[in-house]
Amino acid sequence: MTKDNTIILTGAAGFIGSCMAQHLNDNGYTNLILVDDFGHESKRKNWENKERVACIERKELKDFLAQTTLSVDLIIHLGARTDTTEFDYSIHQELNVDYSKFIWNFCAEKQIPLIYASSAATYGDGELGYNDDHEVVEELKPLNPYGISKNEFDKWALKQPSGPTFWTGLKFFNIYGPNEYHKGRMASVIWHSFNQINDSGLVKLFKSHKEGYADGEQLRDFVYVKDLLKVILWMTNEMLAENWSIDNNGLYNLGTGKARSFEDLVKATFKGLGIEPKIEFIDMPIDIRDKYQYFTEANMKKLHSVGYNEDFYTLESGVYDYVKNYLIDNIYY
Repeated sequence: MTKDNTIILTGAAGFIGSCMAQHLNDNGYTNLILVDDFGHESKRKNWENKERVACIERKELKDFLAQTTLSVDLIIHLGARTDTTEFDYSIHQELNVDYSKFIWNFCAEKQIPLIYASSAATYGDGELGYNDDHEVVEELKPLNPYGISKNEFDKWALKQPSGPTFWTGLKFFNIYGPNEYHKGRMASVIWHSFNQINDSGLVKLFKSHKEGYADGEQLRDFVYVKDLLKVILWMTNEMLAENWSIDNNGLYNLGTGKARSFEDLVKATFKGLGIEPKIEFIDMPIDIRDKYQYFTEANMKKLHSVGYNEDFYTLESGVYDYVKNYLIDNIYY
């Protein structure tokens, strides 16, 4: 059934944003205002077939909102500079902090809900754990400018005396899935593994340079993008129906709650291709060794406590679906 709510979706040409647009379409939301830099041809297939009422260039969003007669019901803000190797903080400040403040203030002024993407990169090396308690946010020490910018916005949002009617900031852990074909170096390890297997029949993984971790046993909380879409859709439905409580506003981890090794991930990729695993371990580049996370695992109690109890894909089932139904034939979501 088609729903008449108008939703602004930023980052709509990117990996997660374009998948979100399709998931919203599939669930009856077609009055979408898609926002991004749409001039990148490498991203065109991500968004061109999505149902929407408008595509707005990111730099033109302020003017559009000042002039439009459309009544916006909710904003899903997934647009960001996500490159963890971009060390010019001013770029992150502009796109991840200042732009997010503008969107927050618009939602606060119009009293409409906001769901935005934060990141597990805010947790840094994990010395303070991976708990989405608000009390720890000021103490976190991210390891790169991207993580710093995401944490700066989280800190700012929590200090605001007023805000959107309902709001959540979702700390995405390691997301993988379709529509990341354009991401190159920043694509998931599954995407890189798939291409390495096709090119050479083997996958190269970093050796461990930390005591207590064997080669390939570095651990991450890998999340299939389809689970992320389900969580955001659930929050969207709850907020639009005004079933969400203002007491539930705040930051939430979005992971599986179970860390898995890169070796497990690569073996699952081989299995999706029906090939016996062949893994080679190589030295980690010196420039990233001191900023490398050896363990991430989302504490998911908070999300469950507000009523979300859907099962998540296992690593094996998520990777298998991604490889078999998307990567092999270059299919988009």
